[in-house]
Amino acid sequence: MSIHGKASLPVIKRLPKYYRYLSNLSKDWHNENGHNKKDEQNISSSELARLMGTTASQVRQDFNCFGGFGQQGVGYKVDVLLAEIGTLLFGTEGERLPTILIGAGRLGNAVSSFIARDTNGYRLIGAFDVNPALVGKELMQGVTICPLGELEAFCQQHKPAVAVLCIPRQAAQELSDELVRLGIRGFWNFSHYDLSVVYPGVTVENVHLGDSLMSLGYRLRNE
Repeated sequence: MSIHGKASLPVIKRLPKYYRYLSNLSKDWHNENGHNKKDEQNISSSELARLMGTTASQVRQDFNCFGGFGQQGVGYKVDVLLAEIGTLLFGTEGERLPTILIGAGRLGNAVSSFIARDTNGYRLIGAFDVNPALVGKELMQGVTICPLGELEAFCQQHKPAVAVLCIPRQAAQELSDELVRLGIRGFWNFSHYDLSVVYPGVTVENVHLGDSLMSLGYRLRNE
């Protein structure tokens, strides 16, 4: 598989959806047919498009950004396609991105559990909080919550690449300069401070739960 570097952000954001649908297809097929069945499950671009509510042309265009994956007239082997997209999204075991969590309250705790539970290409190596009541507690196996004052020394020693921010907007604004200076290249940002505007050279996923809820309300009231 060759990655051509041509994928736009909308294509990249569709990859997890492809992965999710293909994962469900593969699990259902193996449950019905058993793991020792020699025939492999194939799916065409039109079948995959129908499941996902898009077009066959869109599916083929998306996959062509990464080398194609399929064969003309044959379609895609589901397990092979799933593995290829999984490598794009998660890397290999040795490529898991070292990650730190800033803010270990209720939201941070839930997010850390998600990172630890799912094979998603990340490895949580540290957690920090300003609350003395949380410092010293074990967030998850191998990760103890540290005081924020230890952040610089930790980053210099362990070289994290990603920071998950579960802190208020003001705190994110105050910390972001330091985190970028310490080598953080990507943010999973749950604060309301839009880091992608301030740091265009850093990769940012801003998560606004309230925006999603407000969008749902608008759609329900204005159907």
